[in-house]
Amino acid sequence: MEFELLKKLVSIRSPFGEEGEISRFIASFLEEHGFRVELLPVEGFGDDVIAYLPGKGHTVVLNGHMDTVNLSKDWTRNPWGELDGDRFYGLGSADMKAGLAAIMTAFIEMAELPRRERPNIIFTAVSDEEGYSRGTWKLIESGKLSDADLVLVAEPTNEKLMLGARGRFVIQVEAFGRKAHAARPELGINAVEELGKLVGNLSRIRLKRHRKLGTGSYCTLHIEGTADGLSVPDYAKVIIDRHVVVDEDWEKVRGELLKLAERLDLKVELNIERFPRPTPEMPPYTVRENGRFVNLFKKIHGSLFGREPEITYGRSVGDFNYFGTYLGKPTIVYGPIGGNWHSADEWVSVESLRRVKKVYVEYLKALA
Repeated sequence: MEFELLKKLVSIRSPFGEEGEISRFIASFLEEHGFRVELLPVEGFGDDVIAYLPGKGHTVVLNGHMDTVNLSKDWTRNPWGELDGDRFYGLGSADMKAGLAAIMTAFIEMAELPRRERPNIIFTAVSDEEGYSRGTWKLIESGKLSDADLVLVAEPTNEKLMLGARGRFVIQVEAFGRKAHAARPELGINAVEELGKLVGNLSRIRLKRHRKLGTGSYCTLHIEGTADGLSVPDYAKVIIDRHVVVDEDWEKVRGELLKLAERLDLKVELNIERFPRPTPEMPPYTVRENGRFVNLFKKIHGSLFGREPEITYGRSVGDFNYFGTYLGKPTIVYGPIGGNWHSADEWVSVESLRRVKKVYVEYLKALA
């Protein structure tokens, strides 16, 4: 069932901002299987889909995103679904329609059990994960997950157990220099050159190391600055990505940039701000490796496959950051093996999809 559902999900075009069709399909699919379904509007995007299954004991959230990135060039496979051996190719096949198919079918299987043999489960399919996570933020703001004890996200992890991720700030730095004739540059202050010194020396910033998440990172994403005719440019702007680990906040990030500018003796005036976004930033988070929910997951995985899952931590951000911080619930990420996420010929392993579905089913049973 999970593979047939994956094929259907991949056949539906759903780049972020255009999730309406897949949202309606998922809602109808779950209603046909007898679930009580709610739609949560996300302005400008497809509705979030929420479905409920009462049980006993813990309340568990199953989460997946419906959107994909836009179709890139150079595909040699059918982006709307093509099977070749164990690999199923398609846009969003790994990220994350396979995970979505796994938790949807696990959710359906849980409904076939007596109520006493399953936990309380809230299924959620959200929009805009690939953009600004508007769907998940709307879900958290709604308060519908306030009683949750645990969040399970089926993002692709190559069947590794992900117990946290780095966070992220996007930084906008403006440099204000002094205009002069370009034939006499010494009379001005060149904003482009001065700002170039800053970004060219980001590697000199000493970054905090976290024992699980490693270190943060800097990456320059965009820089601009132009002269007014034959003049020294007096304005330049740069956009910088800064991934962070636990205990690195905005004031620390801003402070280390100002300190670097001071060390370089920059002549420009700097304005350092967070790049504007419609949802909050994504802080880093971790889950205890010996916590009760994690230990139970290890036990179930070991009983199925004879070994505990490999533990990993995310290098970048996703909806899981919101669940692990703003919602404040233990957030475990586990999904299938795949490749070429966000690029041509994305694929997912069909057998891995089936294994992941089985893990979710047995884990949910154990949480009752």
